[in-house]
Amino acid sequence: MSARIRTVIAWTKSHQGKKLTRYLLGSVVTTGVSFAWITIMYGLHIIPGVIWATLSGNLVAVVPSYYWNRRWAWGKRGKSHFRREIVPYWSMAFLGIAFSQLGAFWARHEVHTHHWSRLEATGVVSGTNVLCFAIFFLLKLMVFNRIFHVAQPDDVEDLALQQETAI
Repeated sequence: MSARIRTVIAWTKSHQGKKLTRYLLGSVVTTGVSFAWITIMYGLHIIPGVIWATLSGNLVAVVPSYYWNRRWAWGKRGKSHFRREIVPYWSMAFLGIAFSQLGAFWARHEVHTHHWSRLEATGVVSGTNVLCFAIFFLLKLMVFNRIFHVAQPDDVEDLALQQETAI
C-alpha cells in the first residue's frame, strides 16, 4: 500500500477526517434519496413535470439531511440554534434547490427539444439534478463546517493542559 493511501486512511480516522467522511456519506445518501425520488416520480409519470419532480425530490431529501448532518457529521446535540445553525443551513439548502431548479429548466428544455424516450429523459432530469448538487457540495461543506463547528479533541486537550500548568 502506498504512503499516500496510508496517509488518507489515517486522516479519515482523525476527528476532522471522520467529520468530513460522515458529511460526504450523508450527502451521498441524501443525494441518492433525491435521485431515486425524481427517477421514480418522473420516470413513472407520477409527477409528469420536470420542474415539480425535481422540486419534490429535493424537498424530500433536505429535511432528513439537516438532522443527519447536524447530529451524525458534526456531532451536535440538543436544540438547534436558530441564527447560527438553522438560518444558514436552510439558506444554503434552498439556494441549492434553486440552483437545481435552474438545472431542471435546462433539462426540461433539452427533453422537449430532443423528444427523447422517457428513459432517456428521466436520465437527463435525474442526472442534471445530481450534477447541480455536486456543484454545491464543496460550498456547503465549507459553510456547514463553520456553523456546526465543535471543539477539536486536540484543542480541548491543549486547553486542559494549559489550565493544569497555569495552576
